[in-house]
Amino acid sequence: MALRHLLASLSMLTLLAGCSSQPTAEQAAEISGACNVDTIRGVLGQTANAARIEQVQQQANANTLRVLAPGDAATMDYNPQRLNIDIDESEVIIRLTCG
Repeated sequence: MALRHLLASLSMLTLLAGCSSQPTAEQAAEISGACNVDTIRGVLGQTANAARIEQVQQQANANTLRVLAPGDAATMDYNPQRLNIDIDESEVIIRLTCG
């Protein structure tokens, strides 16, 4: 009898799990506190200035950021809450990554 109740409970849990929906990438980033560059791709090709950098950091949901110019040294540690903004010699944003 106990086995029957256990199997019935497991079946119900399986059915309920199948009804749950997966969050979008943006929702998952907000939930986890992780950076999300999909929301900021529009700044590629624009000049990096203090106001734009601050706005982009907020829109990407990044806790920290670093701006990397050609030749800058960067640590290889991965931080999912960090936004990396690569700029060229003219301070134009050429790449956006999280990590």
